[in-house]
Formats: sequence, structure tokens, C-alpha cells
Amino acid sequence: MLNEFKAFIARGNVMDLAVGVIIGGAFGGIVKSLVDDIIMPIVGAIFGGFDFSNYFLPLSSTVNAPTLAAARAQGAVFAYGNFITVLINFLILAWIIFLMVKGVNTLRKQVERKQEKGEETAPPPADVQLLTEIRDLLARRPAV
Repeated sequence: MLNEFKAFIARGNVMDLAVGVIIGGAFGGIVKSLVDDIIMPIVGAIFGGFDFSNYFLPLSSTVNAPTLAAARAQGAVFAYGNFITVLINFLILAWIIFLMVKGVNTLRKQVERKQEKGEETAPPPADVQLLTEIRDLLARRPAV
């Protein structure tokens, strides 16, 4: 069973997935910082300086705090501002991933075109050319 586990872990797909998850987590942190520290302040400045993250509706009469964190400590709240922030995070992340996949696909197509073009114009190595000439000469020789 241990050998099977080693074989499973050694597969390329498992390692690729592990790397993807780790990089995805780090990338998520970058996108969160991009949204929280750069985009949301700009959106807040454009729309009058408000911050989406502190928009909430109290679901209890005991909640009267001005910030979401304090309101959550007092009771149940409907945190629609936080949802808007998370939604914007998702849309930005999806857009960035789309652009990355599109860029990789473009690069892949360029490489394929260069390979196809390179295969047509590149002469074969000298030994292959010599063997081809010998084959052609033998094929033209009359049978004995």
C-alpha cells in the first residue's frame, strides 16, 4: 500500500495540482490586496468616499454599531457590503485568469506556427540527406 501511495504522489498530475493550489492561494492574496487596497478606495472616491465593507442591515434591534465588525459582535447582521466586496474580488480574479489563459493560448499558437514554419524550411541533417540520396540511387538502379 505504501508503494501505491508513493506512485500516486509521484504522478505528474498530483504535483501539478499541488503547485496550482499553492500558487492559487498566493494569487488569491494578491487579488484580495489589489481589490481592498487599490480598487475599492478608488471606487469609494468616485462614489463619494464610502466603503462597501461596512454596509450592513441589522437583523436584531440590539445592533446599533457603526462598523460591521462591531455590529457582528452585537448580533446578527445582513452584510451586503461585504458580499459586494467579495463579488468584486471574484470578478477581478476571473478577469485576470481569463487574460492569463488568453495570453498563454496566444503564445501557444505562436510557438506552434513557428514550429510548423521551422519544420518546412529547415533542411534535414547531412547524414539523413546522404541516406536519402543513397536510397533514391538504389531505387533507380536496374534490378539484377
